[in-house]
Amino acid sequence: MAGPSLDPSLYRDRDLVRVKRALVSVSDKSGLIELAEALTEAGIEIVSTGSTAQTIRDAGHQVTDVASVTGVAEMLDGRVKTLHPKVHGGLLADLRLEEHERQLEDFGIEPFELVVVNLYPFVETVASGAHPDAIVEQIDIGGPAMVRAAAKNHANVAIVVSPESYPAIIEAIAEGGTTLSHRRELAARAFAHTANYDSAVAQWFSERTLAESGDLPAHLTVKAERLATLRYGENSHQRGAIYTRAGGHGIAQATQLQGKEMSYNNYVDADAALRAAYDMVQPAVAIIKHANPCGIATTARNALDPIASAHLRAHECDPVSAYGGVIAANGTVTLKMAENLKDIFTEVIVAPAFEPAALEVFKAKKNLRLLQLPADWRQERMDVRLVSGGLLLQDADRFPDDIVSVATNWELVSGERPDDVEMENLIFAWKACRAVKSNAIVLAKDNATVGVGMGQVNRVDSCRLAVERAGDRAAGSVAASDAFFPFADGAQVLIDAGVTAIVQPGGSVRDEEVVDAARKAGVTMFFTGERHFFH
Repeated sequence: MAGPSLDPSLYRDRDLVRVKRALVSVSDKSGLIELAEALTEAGIEIVSTGSTAQTIRDAGHQVTDVASVTGVAEMLDGRVKTLHPKVHGGLLADLRLEEHERQLEDFGIEPFELVVVNLYPFVETVASGAHPDAIVEQIDIGGPAMVRAAAKNHANVAIVVSPESYPAIIEAIAEGGTTLSHRRELAARAFAHTANYDSAVAQWFSERTLAESGDLPAHLTVKAERLATLRYGENSHQRGAIYTRAGGHGIAQATQLQGKEMSYNNYVDADAALRAAYDMVQPAVAIIKHANPCGIATTARNALDPIASAHLRAHECDPVSAYGGVIAANGTVTLKMAENLKDIFTEVIVAPAFEPAALEVFKAKKNLRLLQLPADWRQERMDVRLVSGGLLLQDADRFPDDIVSVATNWELVSGERPDDVEMENLIFAWKACRAVKSNAIVLAKDNATVGVGMGQVNRVDSCRLAVERAGDRAAGSVAASDAFFPFADGAQVLIDAGVTAIVQPGGSVRDEEVVDAARKAGVTMFFTGERHFFH
């Protein structure tokens, strides 16, 4: 239903609004006492609810309970407390209109000029693993209603939804009131705040529907808040920015410890590096260039410094391409690893933690960007990709935790079953090829890549590229292919290079030709029955 059609000439000009009455109801108590002190000193009446009112009162400031305004006590365990005309009339009255001013007098309602509200910690409650009923209780009703009412009426009311805005509002009060431009800016933030909140709630319901029905949600809402404007996008003539999603736990939530401003490409490569490094159970390092791995490795057996060992082994795969690369480690970056990187130009290092001594070494490389993952970082369960006019949604391509057990069910189609060491290398190669753009071929030895063939438009070229990059190291290595070999020629390139075992999904109409080539050469070959395309 549309709002009333009013004559524009009835509206009186109203820019600077002096704050005389404020409604304060927050779940995040950060900065609340300082704000209450500033409001009190300015002679502003504070109306508040529940624990917010008690916090203000305990700090020695006078506060009016909402219940005394509405004449109705909070009920239903706090589910109903501010949903009342004495509250919302004071929020929505447009005092530019004489008729609204008259109606307030008729109903005995006092207006608010400032509303400070932030919402129940829904996202945090979900992240804590709470019971669904406890999560539902964190779906705020009165809060969003107040925020949206005040934001709609920004011509008269300033709405503040974050402690980050407290200093500016305190300064405005000291200078005599809020301006229309300030209130309009706050209103925009407020609507974004409620949109993100509703998105998080909708996402939670969608995920529950997915878990219970096995189907993907019929409706998908993706909301994000701009974290930073980047210097440019993928190229210098493109604009760029990074946004964070409510409840996100990925590269966008990482903390930058030092270095130049992150670029668009830095973020893309860092995310790809995490994908590669965190597929591994042992300490592992991945080096990425243009979203493709130029080296992935786990630690050498009995290494004194596992993460430093993994880095050196990953670097040895392709030192030329590693120049200017992006590195991800799935463990704490140590002093030894930092020292190994002294003379290697690197754009970004992302890890869950850094030893203090390592940070001291990195200080000498002022442009090097260091990103520390959030403590609750985890791989996403779903992938979302924008396409023109819409988006694609899929389950994230993840390996099961018991991949070693899964590998025991791979179909042996050629040669003898390998010993444990070679089987471990095949599993490593199979995991590594998931992080390589299709068509993907990975050669590995001792749980480290020795040759990577990526992104070619036919599989035989990927095989040739992997062998070329491996050189002499191809002999005695194992190979993984992210999808089946459509012809035997690709597999033959690997066989001729001295590969001893190959793991691939199988499923080609010419599988028998490919298997025959392996059998003739005495090369072990497994079919996994599952591919790992990465576009």
